[in-house]
Amino acid sequence: MKKLFTLSVIAVLTLSVFAQAPQKMSYQAVIRNASGSLVGNHGVGMKISILQGSATGTAVYVETHTTTTNANGLATIEIGGGSIVSGTFTGINWASGPYYIKTETDPAGGSSYSITGASQILSVPYALYAKTAGTGNGTVTSIATNNGITGGTITTTGTLGLTGQALALHNLTTSGLVTRTGAGTFTSRTITEGTGINITNGNGVSGNPSISAETYSVGQFAQGGIVFWVDATGQHGLVCAKSDQSSGVRWFAGTYCKTQALGDGPMAGEMNTAIIIASQAAIGDDGATYAARICNELKITSNDKKYGDWYLPSVEELELMYQNKAVINTRAVANGGDNFSTGQYWSSTEYGPNGKNYAWARHFATGGATGAQKNIDYFSVRAVRSF
Repeated sequence: MKKLFTLSVIAVLTLSVFAQAPQKMSYQAVIRNASGSLVGNHGVGMKISILQGSATGTAVYVETHTTTTNANGLATIEIGGGSIVSGTFTGINWASGPYYIKTETDPAGGSSYSITGASQILSVPYALYAKTAGTGNGTVTSIATNNGITGGTITTTGTLGLTGQALALHNLTTSGLVTRTGAGTFTSRTITEGTGINITNGNGVSGNPSISAETYSVGQFAQGGIVFWVDATGQHGLVCAKSDQSSGVRWFAGTYCKTQALGDGPMAGEMNTAIIIASQAAIGDDGATYAARICNELKITSNDKKYGDWYLPSVEELELMYQNKAVINTRAVANGGDNFSTGQYWSSTEYGPNGKNYAWARHFATGGATGAQKNIDYFSVRAVRSF
């Protein structure tokens, strides 16, 4: 006696996604015989068709499966994973539904399908729909924000409107760093150099801004004069005035004394100058000018900044100036100054063996240093300052 079978669908359309594999839908059906008994542990053949439009619509995809029911008569397959008869599962445009699943079953496990059924796919798994929904036209209904994008119809050639901050950014044409200055308001900014700070690419146009401490080099016109010495950091050093403060002046203030202004080396002249002026004031100052006083009273304005901390250089500071005489002369003349003379220049360093009557001077033709008489010798003066 020939057995009759019926097909009952109990669960369908559960999305299965596998890395580097096509998307699939899990489909389950229960097979029963004519008396309603489950057909368990039995091989069955199935043909699956995805129909578009109606239960009798066009098949956009067809595949076949061979599977075995479990003890409860449940047959489980993955639609999209069978033997393809026509179409491609990944090519189905789920946005162009409705779609129906048509099932044909051969209870004997072959391809003589005797059981047929069709049911509408009422809910397409989101990942399958999203894969194709963006390829056609759609309508944006609720993506407007206070500072973003307005809605509208999306087409292959259409555009979306901008509002608030997005519009402000769109309209910002000035190159530079972008700063939010208020609700929906942007402007461009640059990083500006300050005293002792150098900025490279301060507007950020060609990359990230670079901030570094300002450094100096010998021969540079800066800090009120011409740089003739810098320390290891390059950030501090000594400058000399661009012109002489005197072409011939005495060293003392009218009264001999041993001032103990014996400091030497870079920046030592500043303390020497203070000692000389204090000592001369204490023992007697005749009111006439002298080398240390000329430097102490000097004020130079350069690039709208006034420099008033000049002093008479130590004998070694004169040596450093002499060593760089050529570059100092060139830069001084280029900035409205004068060359060094070829004669003697006073230092602020007293002459050790007889400091009461003598102080060191350096000859700017030969570079040699000699002890000179404080009251008799009248030499040139070039003031310096430290920075």
